[in-house]
Amino acid sequence: FSVNLSEVSEFRLLGFSEVSHFHPLLFVVLFSLYILTLIANTVTALIINGDNTLHTPMYFFLTQLSCLDICYLSVIVPKILENLMVGTVIISKTGCAMQMFFFLFFGVAECFLLAAMSFDRYMAICYPLHYTIIMTSSVCKSLVAGTYICGTAVGLVHTIITFSLPFCGLAINHFFCEIQPLLELLCGNTSPSEIQVIVVAVFAIVTPFVLIIYSYICIISTIVKMSSAESQQKSFSTCSSHLLVVTLFYGTASSMYLWPKSSYSATVDKMLSLSYSVVTPLLNPIIYSLRNEEVKGAMRK
Repeated sequence: FSVNLSEVSEFRLLGFSEVSHFHPLLFVVLFSLYILTLIANTVTALIINGDNTLHTPMYFFLTQLSCLDICYLSVIVPKILENLMVGTVIISKTGCAMQMFFFLFFGVAECFLLAAMSFDRYMAICYPLHYTIIMTSSVCKSLVAGTYICGTAVGLVHTIITFSLPFCGLAINHFFCEIQPLLELLCGNTSPSEIQVIVVAVFAIVTPFVLIIYSYICIISTIVKMSSAESQQKSFSTCSSHLLVVTLFYGTASSMYLWPKSSYSATVDKMLSLSYSVVTPLLNPIIYSLRNEEVKGAMRK
């Protein structure tokens, strides 16, 4: 039956109710992944901060990425684990709004941080003689501050607009307050809200992605012109880890938010959400550690 959300103060998160018989197994797997991710990202950040040879812009951004992944993961996973333990989870309207805000805040900040990391690689490879002059500590901190400002702006605007609309349902067919499942609960014509989601996605996903693509076009063009094959390989190796992380993050995020609600599937949505909210934060430090000789050297020390 329908009910106006203005009359109530909470939602019900259905989680993985369709596969309740797998809840114990899913709990063990997700809890293990959560702990591993926290350890991997924390160790990465501590190693970088503890080794003076890694106090460079590239590793400064990597530390920020690890911190964002920890926060991003911690916004979502506790509710998933609670759902797997007790079934349907009750979350207050305020709690749902806060979860959506922080999910968007950390997610959008990571989008723009990946763009800042690509700009760092662009400067290092295309303008090596000017790199240390341009990429100063204050510039790096300003770029990081800019990512948080963008995350805050998108999170606030989207959350305020979404929760000011009338809802005709309380059961969110998801394991956290995701955007698409909430759109399913809106009363009447949801086209304006769908347009809002796409506009926000274009700003938060496409804009930094275009900057990343432009940076790598310039980077590849510069690498191709290098006379030494060894120089080409060394230059590309400094970018390959970042390219893998970008592919993982943007591939799943664009699949989620750049499609209209008519193509929305709750099951597919949950699987994609798990991939970018749980799997990607675990793979990020592994990719950077296993493919980076400097980080592996610092780990051995």
